[in-house]
Amino acid sequence: MSTMRIALVGNPNCGKTALFNLLTGSHQKVANYAGVTVERKEGRFTAASGRVFQVLDLPGAYSFDAASPDEAITRDICHGTFPGEAVPDLIVCVADATNLRLHLRFVLEVRRLGRPMVLALNMMDAARRRGIQIDVAELSRRLGIPVVETVAVKRGGAQTLVDHLDASLPPAPALSDFADGDQHALVRELLADTVVMPRRTAEIDDALDRWLLHRVWGLVVLVVLMFLIFQAVFSWAAPLQDGIEAGTAWLGELLGNTLPEGLLRGLLVDGIVGGLGGVVVFLPQILILFLFILVLEESGYLPRAAFLLDRMMFAAGLTGRSFIPLLSSHACAIPGIMATRSIQDPRDRLATILVAPLTTCSARLPVYALLIGAFIPQRDVGWFNLQGLVLFGLYVAGIVSVMAVAWVMKLMRRDKSEHALMLELPSYRVPNPRDVLIGLQERAMIFLRRVGGIILTLTVLLWFLLNFPAAPADAVGPAIDYSFAGRLGHLMQPLFAPIGFNWQICIALVPGLAAREVAVSSLATVYAISGGEDVAAEQLGIMIASQWSMATAFSLLAWYVFAPQCLSTLAVIKRETNSWRNVAIATGYLFALAYLASFLTYRITLALST
Repeated sequence: MSTMRIALVGNPNCGKTALFNLLTGSHQKVANYAGVTVERKEGRFTAASGRVFQVLDLPGAYSFDAASPDEAITRDICHGTFPGEAVPDLIVCVADATNLRLHLRFVLEVRRLGRPMVLALNMMDAARRRGIQIDVAELSRRLGIPVVETVAVKRGGAQTLVDHLDASLPPAPALSDFADGDQHALVRELLADTVVMPRRTAEIDDALDRWLLHRVWGLVVLVVLMFLIFQAVFSWAAPLQDGIEAGTAWLGELLGNTLPEGLLRGLLVDGIVGGLGGVVVFLPQILILFLFILVLEESGYLPRAAFLLDRMMFAAGLTGRSFIPLLSSHACAIPGIMATRSIQDPRDRLATILVAPLTTCSARLPVYALLIGAFIPQRDVGWFNLQGLVLFGLYVAGIVSVMAVAWVMKLMRRDKSEHALMLELPSYRVPNPRDVLIGLQERAMIFLRRVGGIILTLTVLLWFLLNFPAAPADAVGPAIDYSFAGRLGHLMQPLFAPIGFNWQICIALVPGLAAREVAVSSLATVYAISGGEDVAAEQLGIMIASQWSMATAFSLLAWYVFAPQCLSTLAVIKRETNSWRNVAIATGYLFALAYLASFLTYRITLALST
């Protein structure tokens, strides 16, 4: 018995992915379409007759008049013109039964393809609770296609659809019907003949929107909600990250004690185990962040947050959809960049990706804490701590930089046309835990597959640079001084002298490319400080306070506000944009800003201190 290929299509927020999860369960594969970064989700299920169905969950689309890469892929696959994708045997168009006024327009577009199709009226339970009466038989007759009811969030909620698919392949609809004419008028006619709406269908939605979309109270609720998410990403992830770091340290120690001293042990312990640990440690933050994003998206709130902030973000050259990714980048730019997939406009998505590294991520905090503790006195200014005010100022500098760079990018665009933010505000609903868990599993696997390989390779490369060639037997300085990385640091010193960096800082910048916080331990290594991390940081603070000028310290602070000292972030930019050119642009402008900011900071501080 041959396998039937089914394509699931529908507007965003119609429950299409929930239906896909219900049909296929764990039998799914998630990848990218060739040449683009749009996710390709495919699964399979077996009907009672033994027939196998291969299901492709196409990206959500409002129209075949594509306004985003997602919609273009859906259009091309449905038309049978996408390279490498077979034409689907059957199209299942999923529509939200509570919002047919919007969804039927796309149903008519799909129908005009002239391919066998079935209309799945999803969320029929919610429609009945609201008093919406749909004459399914009459709607099927008018459209000339089978129409079935589904409830994707309930076990067995797609059984009618499965039974219908298992019975026979429906014929293609007649193209003569609905071929011409005003689509809006046709939708109104269909609704008038097949749907009976109560006088008020969304009392709860209207009541919530009066508060959540209010110009003042809506923003207050959003700020509180984002603050809770921000705190959760930090606090909830901390124990899990500590556990991962402890597990990585235990494995490294086990290998170190088992293997004889030599290159193999160094490669496995410092290169591979350390590299993998440096990648996996980000996973708790990513999963917690995406937990909130998925819950907010499934509940219907996320489009409302984008709507609230769109005017403010638009003035800076971004979109309301950029807010969540930029907020999450304060924890780590990696999940923030991954979260830009919710931005449909490719220009806005690229702009958000390119400015996300400017936000003050948690990896900068060890460097900030070291320099602020060493050079800023511990005293109060009114009700506030001076060191805390400096740290707050660094966060503000990151936010201002994001807005300023996005605004400059907006001025530099060749295409000056503006895309209005078009959002469907779906009905509020309780998220399905099963769909949320499947979404988290997908994000975890995507992160580990896409980032792990590149970061592991680069970390091993840095290990090689830090350890070869080995220090001679009569060496008097730290071993790193004799390595390729050390020589590179000395070679870099003339370039960085105008901004006040000595050769020790230049050496620390090289391994600091793997992760910003590595710079602290690298400086401790260069200054030959031994002991635990806390002890080394304390001793290092005393040493640099006596050996560095305040101008040098402030210059390094300014450097870390802008510099892309994180290979993980650059690797994610490559993966998400599928372009080394964008990586080069991000690296180039961030280093240029860092050098300029450090130069001005160094020179101004020198002038003021003389």
